[in-house]
Amino acid sequence: MENIRTLSRPALLLMCTIMLVALNLRPSMAAVGPLLKTIRGDIALSFSLASLLTMLPVMAMGLAMFFGLRISQWLGAQRTVVVSLLIIGLATVSRLFLDSALELILSAVLAGVGIALIQALMPALIKARFSEHVAVCMGLYVTSIMGGAAIAASFAPLVMTHTDSWRTGLAIWAILALAALLCWWGQRSTLPTLPIQTQRNGSFFASSRAWLLAIFFGLGTASYTCVLAWLAPYYVEKGWSEQNGGLLLGFLTAMEVVSGLLTPMIANRSRDRRGVLAALLVLIIAGFLGLILSPQHLSLLWPCLLGLGIGGLFPMSLIVSLDHLDNPQRAGALTAFVQGIGYLIAGLSPLIAGMIRDRLGSFEWAWWSLTGVMLLMLMMILRFNPRDYARHIR
Repeated sequence: MENIRTLSRPALLLMCTIMLVALNLRPSMAAVGPLLKTIRGDIALSFSLASLLTMLPVMAMGLAMFFGLRISQWLGAQRTVVVSLLIIGLATVSRLFLDSALELILSAVLAGVGIALIQALMPALIKARFSEHVAVCMGLYVTSIMGGAAIAASFAPLVMTHTDSWRTGLAIWAILALAALLCWWGQRSTLPTLPIQTQRNGSFFASSRAWLLAIFFGLGTASYTCVLAWLAPYYVEKGWSEQNGGLLLGFLTAMEVVSGLLTPMIANRSRDRRGVLAALLVLIIAGFLGLILSPQHLSLLWPCLLGLGIGGLFPMSLIVSLDHLDNPQRAGALTAFVQGIGYLIAGLSPLIAGMIRDRLGSFEWAWWSLTGVMLLMLMMILRFNPRDYARHIR
C-alpha cells in the first residue's frame, strides 16, 4: 500500500469513485447464475439459451470496445461514465418487469453495452491520472469489478427469498448504479482530459503482439465468464441450495478480490510479470481439477484456488498490455483492442459449456476443456519478456 499513500486527497477520492463505478460492471451477470433454477422454473430456458445471459453481454462488451474510446473522446470522460451508468441502471431496473427470455436477454445486452463503454475508458484514464501507480490502481479497479460480482452472487438469492421474486433479485443492483452516478458527478472537476488519439485503434489489427495479448486476455477471461455463469448451477445440480450455490460463487469472487488486490502489488516489484502469471495459471488448473475430481470434498478449496488464480490473472493481463506502451492514450487504445478481441473470445465460453451440459448432461467436460486452455496459456507467457516490448509494439 506504499504507493497509495503518496496519492493526493483528490486523487484518492477519484480512485474511490472509480472503484464504486467498477462495482457496477458485473452484478447484471453475476446475479443470474445463483437464481437460474428459479428463473428456468418461470421462463422456458435451456442451458444453451441461459448461457446467452452471460455470453451476449460479454460479446457486446467486446464489440463496444472498438468504438468506446472514440465515444469517450467525443463526450468526454465524465459524460461517458454518466451515460454508461444510466444505461446499466435502466437495464438492471427493467428486470422488474420482464416476462420472457427475450426480454431478459435484451436487458443483459443493454447492460453489456454500458459496461463496455466504461471498460474501454478506464485503463486510459487510470494511465493518465495515476501514471506513477498504474499497477496498483488497475488492481484496485479490477478488484472492485470482482467485488461487484461477489456482492451480487452472494446476496441475490437472499433478496429473492425475502421478496419472493427473482426479478427483484436481479433488479436491486440498480441501486449501485445510482450511488456511483452521484459520486462520479461530484468528481467531475478532477478528471483529466484524454487527448484525441492521433493513431487509429485499427493499427493494432496488424500487430501480432496485440493479437497475442488479446488472445491471452480472452482465454483467461473465458475461465472467468464460464465460472461466473455455471459454478452455482453446477453445485445446485449436485444437491446444493440456490442460496449456498450463490454463497459459493460469492466466496470465489471474494477470493478474486483478495488476489486482485495483492497480485498487482507483488508483481509491481518487477517489470517481468511471467513468474506471477505462471503461478496464477497453476492455481486455476488445480481449481478446475478439484471441481472435476472431488467437487463435494474440500468444496471450499477449489473455488478458493480458482478465485485466487482468476482474480490475479484478470488485472495482470491488462497490466502486461499497459506495460507495452508509455503513452496513456496509445496504451488505452491497446487495452481497448485487447479487451475487444478478448471479450469476443471469452463470450463463447458460457455458450460452449451450456451446449456441453445439454449434450452430455454434465459440466465436467467444460472444466476439462478450460484446464487444457490454461496449459496452453502457460506456454504463451514465455513470449512476455519485457525486454522485447519495444520492438513488438510502437
